[in-house]
Amino acid sequence: MIYGVFSHTAGAVLRLLLRPKVEGRENIPAQGPFILASNHLSFVDSFVLSPVIGRRVCYLARSEYFELPGRAGRAIRWGLFALGNVPIRRGPTRAAVRALEQIAANLDEGGGVAIYPEGSRSPDGRIYRGRTGVAWLAMATGAKVVPVALGDTDHIIPLGTWRPRLRVRPTVRIGEPMDFTRYRDLPRGRARRVITDEIMDAICKLSDRQWAGVYNPRAEEE
Repeated sequence: MIYGVFSHTAGAVLRLLLRPKVEGRENIPAQGPFILASNHLSFVDSFVLSPVIGRRVCYLARSEYFELPGRAGRAIRWGLFALGNVPIRRGPTRAAVRALEQIAANLDEGGGVAIYPEGSRSPDGRIYRGRTGVAWLAMATGAKVVPVALGDTDHIIPLGTWRPRLRVRPTVRIGEPMDFTRYRDLPRGRARRVITDEIMDAICKLSDRQWAGVYNPRAEEE
């Protein structure tokens, strides 16, 4: 119910304010599970992406967003959980797997999940190597992965500031769903790396951003 209210009210307001230019909306499956895998440029990425999808999507979000102090922090934490989002903490693999298992339940029920494989916002606009959690989800659930390339969201709220620049119109390019069941006979570790690399390659082809070829240094530091 809460998600429905958000979708029809806040979602409409966000579309009006941000005016995203969307390409490939028809590639979102009308039914059944799907995984959105997107590059990550800005804090506003999820606010640009969710309202244009047309289906409910739950996010794997940094655990820090669930731990902000004060009343505002409690309100944000309540909202994140109410919308079905799941915190993921960098560090021990076991903790990350628990978060993936938790959000995989949404895919098992035929819903959608969104993930930013780079692990953090790009510090320079380039696209970085992906972490293999997205492949873990695809292999564990059989859900197809829909690559997404976001553009210019980093100009709405650049790193280091919270003042929005609403004159900027972001772009959302949605690619065709990717099926990775052909890799089920590969060793799991190898399959996860191959799948993740293919997803990031698809995102790069949708985007006008440069490929960095390395892991995001912000994800290593945080």
